[in-house]
Amino acid sequence: MECVETSEGLSRMYKVSVPAADLQKRLTDRIEEIRPQMNLKGFRPGKVPVSHVRKMFGKSIMGEVVEAMVQETSAKAIEDADIRPAGQPEMHMESDMEEVLDGKADLSYHMHVDIMPEFEPADIKKLTVKKPVAEISDEAMDERLGQIAEANQKYDKRGKTAKARKDDAVVMDFLGKIDGEAFEGGAAEGHTLILGSNSFIPGFEDQLIGVKAEDKKDVTVSFPEDYQADHLAGKEAVFEVTVHEVRAPKTPKIDEEFAKGLGLESLEKLKEVVSEQVQKEYDTASRAKAKRDLLDTLDSKHDFELPPKMVQAEFDQIWQQLTTEMDAGRTAEEDKGKSDDELKDEYRKIAERRVRLGLVLAEIGRVAELTIEESEVQQALINEARNFPGQEREVIEFFQKNENAMAQLRAPIYEDKVVDHILETAKVKEETVSVEDLLSDDEE
Repeated sequence: MECVETSEGLSRMYKVSVPAADLQKRLTDRIEEIRPQMNLKGFRPGKVPVSHVRKMFGKSIMGEVVEAMVQETSAKAIEDADIRPAGQPEMHMESDMEEVLDGKADLSYHMHVDIMPEFEPADIKKLTVKKPVAEISDEAMDERLGQIAEANQKYDKRGKTAKARKDDAVVMDFLGKIDGEAFEGGAAEGHTLILGSNSFIPGFEDQLIGVKAEDKKDVTVSFPEDYQADHLAGKEAVFEVTVHEVRAPKTPKIDEEFAKGLGLESLEKLKEVVSEQVQKEYDTASRAKAKRDLLDTLDSKHDFELPPKMVQAEFDQIWQQLTTEMDAGRTAEEDKGKSDDELKDEYRKIAERRVRLGLVLAEIGRVAELTIEESEVQQALINEARNFPGQEREVIEFFQKNENAMAQLRAPIYEDKVVDHILETAKVKEETVSVEDLLSDDEE
């Protein structure tokens, strides 16, 4: 193997050449390796002549040899150069591959690879990180308990002459028809509908405001154009509604009986559970803010050349996501009115920041010898699969067969480990703030 290197900044190009004679030797060795297991018609098992194997399968076997040789020689070129690649090399074949497979030409290719920049990460022991914290107030507890009470509210039957109002529950039978014909899925008996819940077709609930028990009413609505059932989309329907009861919402009193109704032994225990939940939310928000301040600090303390292909890949991912959102009419307010060039300039800077911070965190983690346990990866995979009910097996199989997907699963786990390590080592300065400031969303 011959290898020639050229360099420019963090980019490297290696030209590799493997003589045809070396490929032929590998081909012969491979044929000898597989020939004993071959069973072809007209020959005794394992006794197929080398010449016949070469004639029948030589080209396909040579394809395997070339693929293995490219992997082997590219890895050796990187090892001999003693570099740390920043991503996978890009391969470019120079030889006429038909001639190479026919054994008539040398294998020649060149590969481009970016290398990791050399830099000294900041001393994390000398970093100061601001961590906002907030205390759980009586008002916050009352608000959370009130939310729980509202979520568990009951509905009391109102008098026969009482008219339904927004937030009331209406118990009814209904039968939907299109052009006078009932349609599948358009009927129910004893159905309870909360007026204002927006759980029915737009306009349906509004027309039930004011109905009373034993009323009969025709409700006319049109299915949305994008309705999931194609045979109903955009069509007008008339629902024959018979009202049985109107019920008024009643928020339960927060007392011992209410707590026991939730499966807890006392009101005190309920408050304890709620306090723990609120504190967990505050802790999560507090860590997120501390992480943001930490990343800003690390970004300000590091300035080094970035691998261009890594930056381009990050930018391409950001830009694709941005253009998808814009095409769907979801352009961020701060991006409206800006030209593509202005947006590309801004988002390339974001891509550079992400790459820079990723390299800094990776180097800090490498120096600290931080690793990810396989159990952590498996738990993350299970959590991801749970986001797709009914497709868990397919999701798990996809990740297990896709190394890039698994790498994306590992990345946030490792990043969190490094961030936790830094927060445990650096000087963390807690600052008491209001709950509103703590929970505010000021992410980039």
